[in-house]
Amino acid sequence: MSTRALTHHVRVLAPLGNRHDEILTPAALDFVGHLVAAFGKRRQDLMRERRRQALRLASGSPLDFPMVTSAVRADPTWRVAPPAPGLTDRRVEITGPPERRTTVSALNSGARVWMADFEDATAPTWENVISGQLNLLDAIERRIDFSSEDGKEYRLGGQLATIVVRPRGWHLDEEHLEYDGRPVPAALVDFGLYFFHCAQRQIDAGHGPYFYLPKLENRYEARLWNDIFVTAQELLGIPQGTIRATVLIETITAAFEMEEILHELREHSAGLNAGRWDYLFSLIKTFGHRTDFLLPDRAQVTMTAPFMRAYTELLVRTCHQRGAHAIGGMAAHVPSKDQAANEAALAKVRLDKEREAEDGFDGSWVAHPGLVPVCRAVFDGVLGDRPHQIDRTRDDVEVTAADLLSVRRVSGPPTAEGVRTNIAVALRYFAAWLRGQGAVALHGLMEDAATAEIARVQIWQWLRHRVIDRETVLRLLDEETEALGAEYPWAPVEEVRALFRRTAMSGELPLFFTPDAYSRHLVRHAEPAS
Repeated sequence: MSTRALTHHVRVLAPLGNRHDEILTPAALDFVGHLVAAFGKRRQDLMRERRRQALRLASGSPLDFPMVTSAVRADPTWRVAPPAPGLTDRRVEITGPPERRTTVSALNSGARVWMADFEDATAPTWENVISGQLNLLDAIERRIDFSSEDGKEYRLGGQLATIVVRPRGWHLDEEHLEYDGRPVPAALVDFGLYFFHCAQRQIDAGHGPYFYLPKLENRYEARLWNDIFVTAQELLGIPQGTIRATVLIETITAAFEMEEILHELREHSAGLNAGRWDYLFSLIKTFGHRTDFLLPDRAQVTMTAPFMRAYTELLVRTCHQRGAHAIGGMAAHVPSKDQAANEAALAKVRLDKEREAEDGFDGSWVAHPGLVPVCRAVFDGVLGDRPHQIDRTRDDVEVTAADLLSVRRVSGPPTAEGVRTNIAVALRYFAAWLRGQGAVALHGLMEDAATAEIARVQIWQWLRHRVIDRETVLRLLDEETEALGAEYPWAPVEEVRALFRRTAMSGELPLFFTPDAYSRHLVRHAEPAS
């Protein structure tokens, strides 16, 4: 790749910062350009199909397991690729943005895997995007050690977590890079730059280029990723099947195509993951217009709700029938100095992880290094010396379309406290995100964009069905905006308030808060640098 002519020129429309030239090399940008030229149109077509599918479901079309792929589901012979080096034992995975301090802490945490998150845990400022790539490169080269301003030293230890990168979703653009007069798909930026610089380095270190794929809605989006993987490996001369990807099943439509998604990616598959908040967010986006999908306070919709049990048990069964890892959801508790509160929170985390391990999950997520020992102890108790429990094929599980959609069994009106909490959390997260912070500690939990999404769409849904009135929401919005300004004097309260009104109180629900907020607030163009 480095010796061929540069024929797919990507223009940089942002100022170059310190060491950015190490990432934005002509060859790396040309590699990204190759991917955009080959797959940009398919990505646009799939985004249009998302909108068409949403309209079909909104107009009453049923959601069911696809008949056209019944042969794939009925064929007992196919399996995904065996676990790749560094991904055999995944009993504890820690997540977080690829910031410098977080990178060192996560790699040293004792977790088996670190998901370096360019998506929900990163506010995609230009500096965050490129510095995140630099931090990953420095970590792999073991030159990321540093001392913070308070004198604390951050040094990589001996046993490090395996790095898995989560690029941004298909719905997002990177407006600081342009190809053929259009912004470059953000997913191809995050994937392409990391793969170009780090794939061979990871192979040389005994692992490989591994990814988490967010917010896929169907098998066609998985097929697009698989074709990108094939092309990327071919361009850099890396053996086919070296890339491995775990797909987050965090949309309701993807829950009906778990086997098909694994099948499309089978040479490159590393399993599936159950994402709670984004899954509920997707459910409201898809069926929020229907009264039988009216959800109560999000805190009341636990993983033991019947429709959530159906989703997670189907995920474990699907993965294990096909030889893939099933990874559980997030424990977001942030340890505190209040011993009693901390013990109560850790007990809840332990109970949740025990449910996952007993259901057959092979590992689970935590958001803070302090939770690694809790999660590890639970899975150690079930797995022992085994790296996973894929042999538990869960033949006892039978899940129907009605089971996945049985929301009415937990539906109900919100509480006054739930309405206020959603407004408060959304406002505080928006303020931090606009400032460039994507992972935020709020009310004892480490929150990311998925939290803000479920909080604001719940307000929209409750307004839509008139279980709360607009005057009440506006009053609470005034009170919480004032509290935000008092608590965080740096917060751009008017911008935050306007963002909430646009995304939670409009007649038509915006599918995501991030694209509009990104274009309005985080894009910083300059004269083209290359």
